[in-house]
Amino acid sequence: MNEIIPQETIEKKIYVIKRQKVMIDRDLAKLYEVETRVLNQAVRRNIKRFPADFMFSLTRKEIMNLSQIVISSKIKHAPNVFAFTEQGVAMLSSILKSERAVQVNIAIMRAFVNIRRALTTNKNLARKLSLLEKRIDEQDGKIYAVFDALNQLMAPSEPSKKKIGFLRE
Repeated sequence: MNEIIPQETIEKKIYVIKRQKVMIDRDLAKLYEVETRVLNQAVRRNIKRFPADFMFSLTRKEIMNLSQIVISSKIKHAPNVFAFTEQGVAMLSSILKSERAVQVNIAIMRAFVNIRRALTTNKNLARKLSLLEKRIDEQDGKIYAVFDALNQLMAPSEPSKKKIGFLRE
């Protein structure tokens, strides 16, 4: 399948801010091949479609923290930066009507699903590892007893010091 944008590229542009996985307006604008200003104008014209759980503005502190992660230094001086949750990105497809916007949105939704799947897998693995560690702790005593028995069996036995010959009385 020929992807419009590689999944890895999109996944690198998903950040965790305020305990939510989000994408920032500048990254989305680049993916959609529009100016950030144009994307934000479209959002402001349709602001009712973007409640707080779909999109939020970053504080100056959050922008400065993000600017340390993001390669572009332009973000430091931006007056405002919007962060879009997965639902907000999905809503963008309804206000950006180009064919590219539709294709990019499909790729972004797949990236969010892949990240969610990876997180779920990691949580399951962590839970299973924890259970395994508990079982090992419970079985430690038994395992050590088995190793001790094996070591005793493998240790060379001392030869008996039987005297050869006849005993005189």
